[in-house]
Amino acid sequence: MISIQKKILMLTTFVLFIMASIWFTLTYYNYKTQHHYNEILQRYLSMNEVTRVSQEMVTYLNNYMLSPTAENLQKLELSKEKIQKAKYDVFPLRNEENQFALTNYINLVDSLVETTDRLILFNNGDDSESVTKEFSEANRISNYISEMKLTLLDTELRTYDRFYRTIIQQSEELIKLGIWLILLITIALLMITYWLSLSITKPIQRLTDAANELSRGDFDVKIHVEANDEIAFLAKTFDRMRININNLILEIKQKAQLEHELQQNKLLLHESQFRSLQSQINPHFLFNTLNTLSKKAYLEGSEQTSDLLVSVAGLLRYNLKRLDRSVTLSEEVEVLKQYMDIQKARFTDRLTFQTEIDEASLNVRIPALTLQPIIENAVIHAVEPKEDGGRVSLKIEDQPGWVQVHIADDGVGMSAAKIEQILREQQVQTEGHSTGIGFSNVVKRLRLFYGYEDVIAIESSENKGTTVTLKIKKG
Repeated sequence: MISIQKKILMLTTFVLFIMASIWFTLTYYNYKTQHHYNEILQRYLSMNEVTRVSQEMVTYLNNYMLSPTAENLQKLELSKEKIQKAKYDVFPLRNEENQFALTNYINLVDSLVETTDRLILFNNGDDSESVTKEFSEANRISNYISEMKLTLLDTELRTYDRFYRTIIQQSEELIKLGIWLILLITIALLMITYWLSLSITKPIQRLTDAANELSRGDFDVKIHVEANDEIAFLAKTFDRMRININNLILEIKQKAQLEHELQQNKLLLHESQFRSLQSQINPHFLFNTLNTLSKKAYLEGSEQTSDLLVSVAGLLRYNLKRLDRSVTLSEEVEVLKQYMDIQKARFTDRLTFQTEIDEASLNVRIPALTLQPIIENAVIHAVEPKEDGGRVSLKIEDQPGWVQVHIADDGVGMSAAKIEQILREQQVQTEGHSTGIGFSNVVKRLRLFYGYEDVIAIESSENKGTTVTLKIKKG
């Protein structure tokens, strides 16, 4: 993670590096130029030193002629040493342009020293005429040295004229380069500064927008910041907080929905119990009467009527029990068979009822009065509307971890809208239910009892029939 502090330090380091590079370049260029100037100036001073010392030597030579004392002689000897040293300093100044002139210049220095030596020698021998002649020669050589110096300086000026012009041109180019460099650096710094500020302000703006969305109650907007600094860490933390709040809100909504469904189920249960109580007109008297009629019909030889009365009595006894209990699938199948016996007596050959039951799966628990409303719905829509009747089938399969109950008919089918209403547990207008429990209520009771949504599925095609599948977990 690159922190904001590191970004600022990197920008500062970059600026300092650029400034240091410019300073180093300019300093190096100035040093190099100054060094060249010093070299040229030193050449001029070295040449001028020879001329100055030669003139000084002629002066000391004149003083010695006028007054040949030891002091004047010592000064003359010192002057000779100076001019020898100045001559050696001129040696490094040799180049292709001044080689000939510089050689003559050095030879004149040697001639002046030799003339001075001869003058001292003649002066010690009291040869005044020779002394005068040598002094004139020394003076003439000194003048030649002065003239030769001017020639050498002129050669130096012509030699280094290109150098001067190059320096001037380089200075102009350096000024232009400096201006362009300053512009480029300024643009680069502006771009880098803009990028740095954008990398800081843009994530903050996104975080602010996300906070505004959260303040308006929208907790589904994901907070994503493309950065690698403290703001990105803050955004991730903020997003985790959003997810936690959203999960908490969803949990509260689910709890509220569950409480609402439980309340609706209680109301539905009370209503069903009330309807059941309304239908209970002295049930013991009714059961005793049905049993009496069944025995009387049996004694009179009407066995079918007797069996029918027994089925009606068993069905009424089962339907009048409490709806909030659970029963085994075996009990549901048994009462379902009694119900179908009654319907067969009603529809005779128009009703065909087929069963395929795996006995090993009949021990699972199921809410009471679950299968009968579904079968009754199939009878109403598969048999009653058709003149030639219809077929209803019940198939129970035992599968690993599950028990599947299939109830199918070959009736007119259901529309997709009606299936959607039933699965959404919306009340659907129906008629003729003996239990008072609608199809949507069966769906709701199954989901509440088992605790998962896909406990029931409905497949239907108009004029081709309907298949209802219950998927029941074992255990």
